[in-house]
Amino acid sequence: MLSHCSFLLLLSVFSLTPLSLALPFEQRGFWDFGIEGEGGGLMTMMMRDEEDGSAVEEQPSPEFPVCPFGCHCQLKVVQCSDLGLTEVPKNIPTDTKLLDLQSNHITELKENDFKGLTNLYALSLVNNKISKVHPRAFVPMRHLQKLYFSRNLLTAIPKNLPASLMELRIHENRIKKVAEGTFSGLGSMNCIEMGGNPLQNSGFEPGAFKGLKLNYLRISEAKLTGVPKDLPESLHELHLDHNEIQAVELEDLRRYKQLYRLGLGYNHIRMIENGSLSYLPNLRELHLENNRLSRIPKGLPDMKYLQVVYLHTNNISQVNVDDFCPRNFGLKRSFYNGISLFGNPVKYWEVQPATFRCVNDRLSIHFGNYKK
Repeated sequence: MLSHCSFLLLLSVFSLTPLSLALPFEQRGFWDFGIEGEGGGLMTMMMRDEEDGSAVEEQPSPEFPVCPFGCHCQLKVVQCSDLGLTEVPKNIPTDTKLLDLQSNHITELKENDFKGLTNLYALSLVNNKISKVHPRAFVPMRHLQKLYFSRNLLTAIPKNLPASLMELRIHENRIKKVAEGTFSGLGSMNCIEMGGNPLQNSGFEPGAFKGLKLNYLRISEAKLTGVPKDLPESLHELHLDHNEIQAVELEDLRRYKQLYRLGLGYNHIRMIENGSLSYLPNLRELHLENNRLSRIPKGLPDMKYLQVVYLHTNNISQVNVDDFCPRNFGLKRSFYNGISLFGNPVKYWEVQPATFRCVNDRLSIHFGNYKK
């Protein structure tokens, strides 16, 4: 258990991990909040929220502060991790904003477990054994914005989540189905991480994401065999890495004109239908590493803002002079910062130098050696 000093130090030095590599999400602790930020951690975000009026209104501190036995309570942060708890502790201060219950043995959330915690901004229940959640368990949390529910035993996404919720991390559970209306009333939500669940394409009912205006969605390490249908059109980042996707068909990406990052690495993709990428005019990063592609996808030269393309560890044996760059000068608004082609049976000495005429620097091109 962290001491008071190291606990405060952890808060002050926290910084967000960038997602540009599109690696599977890994929860390292309660303070690993946010998708991508402009510096600062959760405390910084809370202060920013308070400045713009979206955080919880200040409530007078209780006359006689209390703290659950074994927990650390300081600066409206209650840390009760790694205590072997089998239920949510009693006597949590009502002015608590951050509640850390991760790495315990909690199996159930009861109706009154969070009674009076109207100020709560962030709640971590990561790495417990929760399989049951009362439908009214989250009702008191009128201002909750961050909910971390990963590494539990949930078979469904809990009902009646707070309307204020902005970020939900619920990966590595046992969720097989996302029913229609699951996220109804959650118009403020902008980030959902739900990878590591045994979700198949058939597990998403029509209308499952209806009403959401997400910026970020990750459904990695699941059992998807194709790009899911009817995901939110507002997405800026979509990560479907480590699935069983076989191909990208023409209509799969039609809805996602605002995408900046698309992660399809570590799948079984053999084919990307011609024209599929034309629906992504704003794409900056495309991750197709560790698939079964035999050629460079068509359409890359027409993507004006594309800067990073990961194509390593495929079956690509030839790179043509117009595979990456447009023929006419000035059509590409942003030059490439990275093109990875290592781990392919490409004879790199046969690739014409003009192939990379729209790359910022030759060091941005990664061929490496191919080994059978």
